[in-house]
Amino acid sequence: MRTRTKGIQLFGNERVVNKQYLGQRIFQRLGAISQDDAEAWLRRRQLEIDAERAKQLRTGADRLWADGAGKYLMECKQRNVRSLETISYHVKILLPYIGSLPMGDVCNDSLETFKAERIEEDGAKNSTVNRSLEVVRTVMNRAARVWRDQGKPWLPSPPLIEMLDEEAQRRKPYPLSWAEQAQLVPALATHLQRPVLFALSTGARDDNVCGLRWSWEVPVPELGRSVFVIPAAEFKGKRDHVLILNDAAWKIVEDCRGKHAEYVFTYRPPAKKGEPTKARRRIGTLNNNGWQRARKDVGLEKVRVHDLRHTFGQRLRAAE
Repeated sequence: MRTRTKGIQLFGNERVVNKQYLGQRIFQRLGAISQDDAEAWLRRRQLEIDAERAKQLRTGADRLWADGAGKYLMECKQRNVRSLETISYHVKILLPYIGSLPMGDVCNDSLETFKAERIEEDGAKNSTVNRSLEVVRTVMNRAARVWRDQGKPWLPSPPLIEMLDEEAQRRKPYPLSWAEQAQLVPALATHLQRPVLFALSTGARDDNVCGLRWSWEVPVPELGRSVFVIPAAEFKGKRDHVLILNDAAWKIVEDCRGKHAEYVFTYRPPAKKGEPTKARRRIGTLNNNGWQRARKDVGLEKVRVHDLRHTFGQRLRAAE
């Protein structure tokens, strides 16, 4: 049965929207709601269609920054960019500030509120804010140099997005002494001790240590041991990287052999009382609660996971 509003029908005590609007069909079973609520729902849906239509009609510099960010994320996904999750995070926190702005309006001034709130309210350092600004810069550069509407770039030229000064806030490396290492390692959970010692012995990065796979192992018969070849897709430098193992690192690898079919460094999550034993899984990161707690317990809060790499570098230089 028709109601007072064209496109809203009443079947028993349920209302159904069935309407053509701007060439698009709107159909929705709304259930047992009032006529006023049904009309309000229809108005909201029509406003959404209006907004979608206006967005589709935008071209060039009138396209919203959110459109450019979405296009950039799709390109990163297609190229299997390793940092896609990180880029997505920066896009997410930027959208409330510049997502609804036309590309032609995005500039340093439009980012001032974002920078101020990230620093003053969230306590983010300049280097952290700069990672977000780099995403803005990349989107704007691609809009000017890569993306086209009917053969014309989205932007005639990219705006200058200025980075914040990081040098004054840069934290100096803190290589561990042998005595500090002797304090820190025993304070770590058992499953963290081996990968931390491995990082100290090889200088490998956190993600390469935790993600180290047995399939990357390459035997070297002349040495009587193996090396690990980290593929370019997993290495920051985007090239295959050969990880040489000294005696300490080789012993750690041998101790881990046979514990897991895929990953070298794993742990077994604790099972609750009455639950079956859980399967071993890879360690996600060295920088977890156990690492943070151990640092605090031995008074080495200033030591970061990346300082394990600095420690390896300093010891290597000292041995030359």
